[in-house]
This record gives sequence, structure tokens and C-alpha cells, in this order.
Amino acid sequence: MFNKDIGIDLGTANVLIYVKGKGIVLDEPSVVAIDSQSKKVLAVGHEAHRMVGRTPGNIVAIRPLRDGVIADFEITEAMLKHFLAQIGGKSLLTRPRVLICCPTNITSVEQKAIREAAERSGGAREVYLEEEPKIAAVGAGLDIFQPSGNMVVDIGGGTTGVAVLSMGDIVTSSSIKVAGDKFDLAIMKYIKDKYKMLIGERTAEEIKITIGTVSGGRQDEMDIRGRNMVSGLPQTITIASHEVQEALAESVSAIVQASKNVLERTPPELSADIIDKGVSVTGGGALLHGLDQLLADELRVPVLIAEDPMMCVAKGTGLMLEYLDKLPSRKKKLFG
Repeated sequence: MFNKDIGIDLGTANVLIYVKGKGIVLDEPSVVAIDSQSKKVLAVGHEAHRMVGRTPGNIVAIRPLRDGVIADFEITEAMLKHFLAQIGGKSLLTRPRVLICCPTNITSVEQKAIREAAERSGGAREVYLEEEPKIAAVGAGLDIFQPSGNMVVDIGGGTTGVAVLSMGDIVTSSSIKVAGDKFDLAIMKYIKDKYKMLIGERTAEEIKITIGTVSGGRQDEMDIRGRNMVSGLPQTITIASHEVQEALAESVSAIVQASKNVLERTPPELSADIIDKGVSVTGGGALLHGLDQLLADELRVPVLIAEDPMMCVAKGTGLMLEYLDKLPSRKKKLFG
């Protein structure tokens, strides 16, 4: 009997869904707008994201995933149900097998929450969980099934996963709750402390994307608007790339340290392979200006940004769906 297997990149910032035979069919922000009194879902995805920071008192824009795990089970279930209906409804999702990506160090309780959310929202026949760095490495084009070392740094919205892979599985890994969201918060705090001005998450993200850098070499400036903390009135200031670098220094340092820790625990033979092949960086954080150069300088190995890094995990789920029956972790995930 033919069933459409689907892969879900259940990210803190975005949800991407891959349908076997069709490719990536959905890419939407992980945001849900609800009526705080009736708890009714008003908008999901792009429509809800436009409401962030701009809603009246009775409407709340919620991000139900935090740090790569489910923070609000019911809202996550409603969000998944909406997205699965959006990509084809019941005709497509006749008891599919679902592969979902999760951070490497989540607890069994957090794993169970992800499984149940998928089962209840889409009626999944089987739910597989795989670690994000592993799926990202596959999506980046690395052949992780050979007896050879591959290293990936996957910088998402809520977590950064660092892993060394060989023979189809993770040899050493680390997952830290420092990624895109923390970058935005660091920029907000910097502007609050230096300029006594409040800005929202969307403005901070825009600054990061437009003029952000972590290793110098960028001399851009940007006008930003916010609310002055002293007068309470709207204010416009100009911020430069070097200030964003200063704001992000601590967060980026944590990612560099996590990468070093993984390399220090890697067997020598695999370390030699990584010197030859380099480190692949995936996820939205890979697009941060100068990050590859900074990592290369600190780790002393070549660092390469994956092609289309934001899509690596989603593409990886698609490739893994082709070999779902052959996955070495299949029994462990199904019966463990």
C-alpha cells in the first residue's frame, strides 16, 4: 500500500515539511496567534509572524517551540495540524510515516512530547526521531555512512548542534541553547544598554541579517526605530556593523567553545579526516557574516558554509526518507 512519507524540520524559528516525491512543500515561521480569552487559534505561520509585537491585549502571538523543544504542547499540536492540512489534508496524510528532527541532548520526556504532537496532529503511522546535526549533515551533501569523519555545526533558531559523524551515526556531539534567538536578544540588550532604547525581536533580527557580522570586515550602517526608555517617545538611531559584532561576541564565543569541546573528544583518526574535509556549517546562523572565517581561525581547520544552509535539515529529512527502512537507528528509535 502506497503511503506518502513526510519529514518535518520542527524548528524553533521555522517549520519546514518535506513530502516524499514532492520535495519541500512548506516553509513557515513557528508562530501561532491566539485569542488569550477564548484560546482560539487566529493565525498560524507567516500571518501570525506579522503580528509579533503588534497585537492588541486580547491577541497573543506565541512561539510554541523554545530552545528546540516543545514549550506549549497544545499550541504545537494545533500548529502542526494546521500545516499538515495546508499541504494536502487527509488525502495526502493517510497514516504516513513521519521523520522529525530534534536536538541531540533532549530528554526522553521531550522526545515523547514531540512524538505525541506528531501522532495527534497528523495521525502518523510511525514516528521516527533523528538528531538535527545528523540530518543537517546529510542535507549538506556529506556522506556520513562511510567509515570516515564528518563534522557539522548546525546553528538554528533555538539550539546549535555540533557533531562528528561516521558510519551513519554520531560519534561525539554537543548541543547548546545559543543560536539565532539568542543573537536577537543580545542585539536587543546591547541597544537597550548603550542607547537606552527598546526595540522588538523583529527589528533585532533585521539588524542581524542586514548589517550583522562576527569577525569584522563589514562597515555597514542601518537606521533603526524604537522607543526611548527615558522619554517614552519614538526614537531613531544609526547602528553600525562593528556594534553588532560587539553585541554578538559572547554568544558566538559559546558556539566556538562547543565546537572545540567536540573536536577535543573526537578520536584521532576522525580528527585527521576533518582536517582534510573541513567543517560544514548549516542552519540560518551559517548566513551570519564572517562566521565561517571566525570558526576557521579558532578551530584551525577549513570551514565551509553549506549550500542553502537554511534548507539543509529539510533536505536531509527528504534523503533520509528514501532510506528509512535501512537507518541503523531504526529499531532503537521505534522500540527504545
